[in-house]
Amino acid sequence: MEIRHYWSMAVAAVGFRLVLVLFGGDLHLASRPEVSTPLTSLRRLAEGYWLKQVSMSPYSGSMYHGSPLLLSVLGPLTSKRSGGHHSHIYCSSLVFVAVDFIAAMLIRSTGRTLQMARNRSLKSLDLTKSVNNSVNVSAGDTASLIYLWNPWTIITCVGSCTSPIENLMVVIMLHGACSRLAPLAAFGYVMATHLSLYPAILILPVALLLGYGPDTPPTKVFLQKGLSANKIDMSDNGKGTSQKGFGQFSWKPILHFILWVFIWSCYVLSLNSIILNKVGGLQEMFEKTYGFILTVKDLSPNIGVLWYFFAEVFDFFRSFFLIVFNMNIIFMVLPLAIRLKHRPCFLAFVYTAIVAMLKSYPSAGDSALYLGLLGLFANELAEMQFTFFLFFGYIGVSLLSPVMHNLWIWRGTGNANFYFATGLAYTCLQVTIPLCEHNIECS
Repeated sequence: MEIRHYWSMAVAAVGFRLVLVLFGGDLHLASRPEVSTPLTSLRRLAEGYWLKQVSMSPYSGSMYHGSPLLLSVLGPLTSKRSGGHHSHIYCSSLVFVAVDFIAAMLIRSTGRTLQMARNRSLKSLDLTKSVNNSVNVSAGDTASLIYLWNPWTIITCVGSCTSPIENLMVVIMLHGACSRLAPLAAFGYVMATHLSLYPAILILPVALLLGYGPDTPPTKVFLQKGLSANKIDMSDNGKGTSQKGFGQFSWKPILHFILWVFIWSCYVLSLNSIILNKVGGLQEMFEKTYGFILTVKDLSPNIGVLWYFFAEVFDFFRSFFLIVFNMNIIFMVLPLAIRLKHRPCFLAFVYTAIVAMLKSYPSAGDSALYLGLLGLFANELAEMQFTFFLFFGYIGVSLLSPVMHNLWIWRGTGNANFYFATGLAYTCLQVTIPLCEHNIECS
């Protein structure tokens, strides 16, 4: 069932962004550590573009650590006008508004694909009654509206950072995989990995989506089928029905995906090499982007926890804990993939939430992405626990974080522990959402 007045709410979300872009100059969101990071700051991109314009490497010094492609696309928007105003205040923000709208529409399309696949699976199991009696909310409409009206998505869009573009590439990858369009999925995967590195772990859910197709119903649906089969042995019947609904794995889309990943990777590396010609090279790019992400050299405060930990740890143990934190994400990949292989889109959501928790330079844009993807499972959200605690917990953290930062940095009446406490609470809230959703899947 589609949401009434969907387009009115979507247009209102875009209009609200435009109002903030035109009249919200005094918000100073670009300087907020919750919004901009050393990897996504548009101010740092402007510095890198200026260095490139004077025939210097954009990675000179320690300012810019992003992609050379962003320098070519967004760099011209950061140049000064004759009047002394920066055109990126309006032009780049308008680009990000358009990017957010495109991402929301792709999320909507992905949600519809998942819902149609879910209904087909239920009907194939002779569970037509379950289809009619279920909470048949349009998951795509719900997810896209959550993404458009999420306050963190809005401040990220208006706050002069490149997170909306990174989120768009992840959404393109998932949309292409759910639609089983290998070239589109490969493009999104290559670009998302190039911009942020961490989406590389999404290779498993993308492969499962291409091989098996969209998510099948939760395990309890197959148990319902087993119970309705004249009290036959429930475990055997449920297992057989599950295997029947799960489908056969197809390798052909996977091979197409690998081929297109190779093609897009070569194309992206060639473009980067051309852009950095005579002002650097690919080796320096990898050191200043991927190396910067993995070594956590910038310890400026953010909403994560790694900046505080590495500011306190002894240098002798720094290399050890760098390995521990970076491998922590990798260690979770395979067990989750084995457990959730029949629900690859939900697996992608869990991976995205884990990355938002454990990445070295997190921002509000990372949470905006996985909260938007959470709406794709609107039919399961009705059974989600601790919703009151999570909702007001996020509100509390969102309000307390800038207050604690102000008390520490500007007023001098607090210390780093004040701001770190909000980051720790924020991380705990992020852990709770995937756990609650996983409990629904296992129930």
